[in-house]
Amino acid sequence: MEVTNKTGRRKTAVARVYLTAGSGNIVVNGKDYKTYFPTTILQYVVNQAFEVTGTLNQFDVKANLDGGGVRGQAEALRLGIARALCEIDAEHRPALKAKGLMTRDPRMVERKKPGRPKARKRFQFSKR
Repeated sequence: MEVTNKTGRRKTAVARVYLTAGSGNIVVNGKDYKTYFPTTILQYVVNQAFEVTGTLNQFDVKANLDGGGVRGQAEALRLGIARALCEIDAEHRPALKAKGLMTRDPRMVERKKPGRPKARKRFQFSKR
């Protein structure tokens, strides 16, 4: 089996995922994913696509993550893994879609508007 290459995004985080058949090794930016994502919640998020499809410890993942925060990077990686699993076997798609793992979360930070301190906040109003 050759390498499957997919992209996942969340907020400003981008994950480039390379999936190959293997023994379940997940390498993120040259480090093991358990050192890159130290909390068990983020480790669960990364493995969620494998658990839903029942393919835990069947694929090796090499990922390059860029931008965003730790949580956004973990969820971008999850989306990239889910997309790669669908390309390998189309039968995984209904299970992943039912859990909401195939949807790119569109929520982004709203841009700052001119004449305001933040996107919607206004400066203090003074009547006199």
